Amino acid sequence: MTTQQPVPDVPPESFSPYSGGLDRPGHGILLSLASTLLFSVLWCCVKELSERYSIYEVTFFRNLLAIVPVVLMFAPRRSWGMLRVRRISGHVWRGAIGVVGMTFGFLSYHLMPLADAVAISFMSPLVVTALSVPLLGERVGIHRWSAVIIGFGGVLVIVNPSRGMFTPGVSVAICGAIASALSMITIRQLNRSDPPLAIVFYFTLFATMFTALPLPFVWVTPSGSDLGLLVLMGLTGGVGQYFMTRAYGLAPAAVISPFTYSGLLWATLLGWFLWSDVPKPQVFAGAAIVIASGLYILYRETSKKVRAAAESLTPPSRSTP
Repeated sequence: MTTQQPVPDVPPESFSPYSGGLDRPGHGILLSLASTLLFSVLWCCVKELSERYSIYEVTFFRNLLAIVPVVLMFAPRRSWGMLRVRRISGHVWRGAIGVVGMTFGFLSYHLMPLADAVAISFMSPLVVTALSVPLLGERVGIHRWSAVIIGFGGVLVIVNPSRGMFTPGVSVAICGAIASALSMITIRQLNRSDPPLAIVFYFTLFATMFTALPLPFVWVTPSGSDLGLLVLMGLTGGVGQYFMTRAYGLAPAAVISPFTYSGLLWATLLGWFLWSDVPKPQVFAGAAIVIASGLYILYRETSKKVRAAAESLTPPSRSTP
């Protein structure tokens, strides 16, 4: 999350020392649901504020105010030595591509109904799987490739290009999902050498710096009420990321990830309540296909890790002399 969707910024396995182990799934699920609700509030703030302010200014406030909960992540550790990293250039790239994905995602909320934009954003894990082959050198079997292809078919069901629904908003949402996927792949690469919480910290830092660059050209002084919305947006995004990070430290990804898709429900309800947006039936049908494909990929990856762990613990057989 880096991004606009409820996806953790760091691999879940890295948080067990902080959480005390992956043994509290109930707490993890509650935190995941709370996180997704907070992200949904953020999406609504973005959609409302983007009517009066540049998307760059909105994105800047989202990142600036997210620094507060990021600092809270470090507080229990009481060690800022974790900020030492081996490849600062990788963090700069992560911040840049993350800002691109976030900006496109926020712009899609402005250009189209909230639930539609959120549904398209769910294609990011599919793109990660597809790009992990050329960029990470990972092996993807026929089962996961089939899920990726079917998932992309679900995206086509959502946008329904035959009826002229391939609008600028759809194009922006797809670009945002692809950029978010590249950001996730960068996280995997950085995790090989740098502490996970450092990845979160430097993303927030560089994202704030990058989104501050265009401010002199687009700045509009917020009104009192809008400043409150900007603060709410930044804090819900940062606290939501903090909750999601904790959730993945309390339970395995296979337990937590399905609940992040509840964001579509919140987006639908809030979009209907605030803007009278009612998604068309094909949006729900396509989203169901995309979500099912993503969950199947998660299942295959989890099963693969479990088998690999079991094989590593099995002692080699000895032949009888």
